[in-house]
Amino acid sequence: MTEQEQDGQEWIGGKHPVMEALRSGREINKIWIAEQAQKHAIQPIIAEAKKAGIIVQFVDKRKLDGMVEGIQHQGIVAQAAAHRYYEVDELIERARDSGEMPFLLLLDEIEDPHNLGSILRTAECTGVHGVIIPKRRAASLTATVSKTSAGAVEYVPVARVTNMAQTIDKLKEAGIWIAGADVSAQQDVFSSRSFDMPLAVIIGNESKGIGRLIREKCDFLVKLPMHGSLNSLNASVAAGVLMYEVVRQRRSH
Repeated sequence: MTEQEQDGQEWIGGKHPVMEALRSGREINKIWIAEQAQKHAIQPIIAEAKKAGIIVQFVDKRKLDGMVEGIQHQGIVAQAAAHRYYEVDELIERARDSGEMPFLLLLDEIEDPHNLGSILRTAECTGVHGVIIPKRRAASLTATVSKTSAGAVEYVPVARVTNMAQTIDKLKEAGIWIAGADVSAQQDVFSSRSFDMPLAVIIGNESKGIGRLIREKCDFLVKLPMHGSLNSLNASVAAGVLMYEVVRQRRSH
């Protein structure tokens, strides 16, 4: 658990993530801007912060480096209330209320925050109604995830669960089909059964893939065809291909 999560605060670094946090109405306590920052780049953020009554302070860039170590903050850092995680029931309800066919994403122990951020960014672009992650042995919503997601973290609801297997059972009870992305699958995703149904797609861990128990709970498994010498794709790339295949199939019906 990060220090920011412990005291109910979180740091956001970067122009896009801070702007999206402001636009989404996220509770922001204060914004720091580097004195060396280019005026034209920061003006929209200052205007948005002023509208929301948020304090903006100009400081030396080195202070920002210390606030969000390892993050490319682009001269802008915000301190916000920690992200609210949703309940699985809320995600199901959100999907139903949208008037669209439910489309959820389950991430089985994705550990790299950059992968999680990239997946959330594509999930926002493809209309995913919610993402479910486990509480243990997995990346959570941190400043790195926020930066990599380019602000998508403000718009895609994320549920954090203790037991992924029980969560799958709950989704099945709600009439949602479970598709697992797995290299052992008999059928590839482009010749598979239709994704034009209430659906949750499971993406596995970067090195181990989907856990055995989770794999057994899937209604069906799909794999991406591999033609090169390598036999695997980066988890966020694989997730992106699958999400867009769901979109493609649904649009063509």
